[in-house]
Amino acid sequence: MTDDPVAHFREHGYAIARGVFSPAEVAELATAFDRIQARALDHGTSFRDRNVLYRLAEDPALGRIVRFVQWPSYFDGTLARYRTDPRLLNIVAPLIGRDLKQIINQLHWKPPGATQVEFGYHQDIHFRRPAAAYRAPEASYLQTMIAVDPHRPENGAMSVYPGSHRLGPLAFPGRGRIMDAPMSRDDLTRLGLDPARLVDLVLDPGDVAFWHLCTIHGSGPNNAEIDRRAYINGYVTAGNCDRGEWAFRAGRPCPLGEPVLVHYEDLHTRLEPHYVDE
Repeated sequence: MTDDPVAHFREHGYAIARGVFSPAEVAELATAFDRIQARALDHGTSFRDRNVLYRLAEDPALGRIVRFVQWPSYFDGTLARYRTDPRLLNIVAPLIGRDLKQIINQLHWKPPGATQVEFGYHQDIHFRRPAAAYRAPEASYLQTMIAVDPHRPENGAMSVYPGSHRLGPLAFPGRGRIMDAPMSRDDLTRLGLDPARLVDLVLDPGDVAFWHLCTIHGSGPNNAEIDRRAYINGYVTAGNCDRGEWAFRAGRPCPLGEPVLVHYEDLHTRLEPHYVDE
């Protein structure tokens, strides 16, 4: 990979910025993950409080596990601070500017030995709905992921298809939710793509991966003895999105206040915390 992550991103649709966060900062994030995981498991099942969503699942090997938590930054100061860290801004600003909203704030777990923690191959652009609220998606949106643990193929590292950001939205086969789908290379073959071109994103703790909304990616099971935790923050050029929380105005961090409309359509009509049918 080139030493210039921005140039690599433009060419391949993804890149890695190495060593962005220090070991001490990674340890702080790991403690936050443990804090949120315990809070999620206390609910016992999937649970929503406006934009905050705890998604739990039953793993055949491990029993009850936490798959992901959306928007923990509303209530956790550590995670809120990292979502607007200037080092993340320095990564994304050359590509999408310094006036940015945020539409993804999410923690992901893949605990050791978990068998049903895959994400089937997909493009994030298919989840930007309604389309009218997300304008110029190919030039305005960027996903970032902070590695909290080593990310290796054996513990479920992300796999990407280089250059797929130039293909536009593709018609993936119908298969339900991607978090319930296996990372099958057959999905790529059906699209006329060569699975041999796939690249595993090998990350060390503190590295930041980032990718385009049309970049094909997925991730597999965790067959190792360590977790694979990732902190994902997705940003958008503010003028091209009618939804989302402000992250940066002219490069200045914006704190969170009362939740605004992002993806949860019932934000203003179902205000009470409630359990979610899985």
